[in-house]
Amino acid sequence: MRATLIHGPHDVRLEQVPDPTIQRPTDALVRVVASCVCGSDLWPYRGVRPTTSPRRIGHEFVGVVEEVGADVRTLRPGQFVVAPFTVSDGTCVHCRNGVPTSCVHGSGWGGDDAEGVFTDAGQGEYVRVPLADGTLVAMPDTPDADLLPHVLTLTDVMGTGHHAALSAGVGPGSTVAVVGDGAVGLCAVVAAKRLGAERVVAMSRHASRQALAREFGATDVVAERGDEGAAAVRDLLGGVGPDQVLECVGTKESMQQALDTARPGGQIGFVGVPAGGPELPVQQMFGSNVGVRGGIAPVRAYIEELAAEVWSGAIQPGRVFDLVLPLDEVAEAYAAMDERRAIKSMLLP
Repeated sequence: MRATLIHGPHDVRLEQVPDPTIQRPTDALVRVVASCVCGSDLWPYRGVRPTTSPRRIGHEFVGVVEEVGADVRTLRPGQFVVAPFTVSDGTCVHCRNGVPTSCVHGSGWGGDDAEGVFTDAGQGEYVRVPLADGTLVAMPDTPDADLLPHVLTLTDVMGTGHHAALSAGVGPGSTVAVVGDGAVGLCAVVAAKRLGAERVVAMSRHASRQALAREFGATDVVAERGDEGAAAVRDLLGGVGPDQVLECVGTKESMQQALDTARPGGQIGFVGVPAGGPELPVQQMFGSNVGVRGGIAPVRAYIEELAAEVWSGAIQPGRVFDLVLPLDEVAEAYAAMDERRAIKSMLLP
């Protein structure tokens, strides 16, 4: 089959790799119907995280079950499924506590698991899915072309934006600022409005992303950064910072922006994958009583809830996909996101 490998900075290639097969009785074999490039994939693409040897890449995919192992109980061939961005068994103490990303038996896509068995990555034609009963979520039906992008966001970005809003405590009447106008930040706008936020300030410098943020429910847009950005948000909110700030980038600068923007006693929900050395200034947090909560989003725990609203049309987070390409053009999918010519690239076999 064909699958994507990253060889180094700005070097991704579609190559022939062995076809996956059922290796354990808890496995399922999934034919990928759609996958995509994640903002976190850009860290190795840009060389921020070194790639020491060519490796498979991609952790967001949806598809159709082709085959299941003998011990798989909840899935059958022909079902359309969503794969969250990590593997989990659904039964360990952390899964039961709503944190499947910390599953005792969990693993990631495109690497070896705890027993040294390789797991396929998502940017390919087929994937062997370990612990299929705990990992995969069957959808009501096979989505049509219009619904497919929205369903694909359930693998990561919609659930991650939702986690930012939940971690920060967004609720009815909240005032919220969102730091980051990538796919996760835009989905965080969707999540904040969905949870009842009254004011949502999107911090963005790009006209197309500003427009989409407003369509998703942002009431205000601030283009400034640093001290000017924090002051602009306070001006919009009557001289007081927002109740919650959703940090959806993961850099030192974006975390500082969030801390400087939140009102005293406010809360930051952070889901940006850390890069560039973000650290928490405890002295500032102590003085302002601003709290910080979040981390890697346990999207598997949110898929069923969010899927119901995707299928009903209540939310349409798939609009973050503004570039759709065949898998053959995966290199352009990365380049377009790296150069900010696309918010998020969707890949079709």
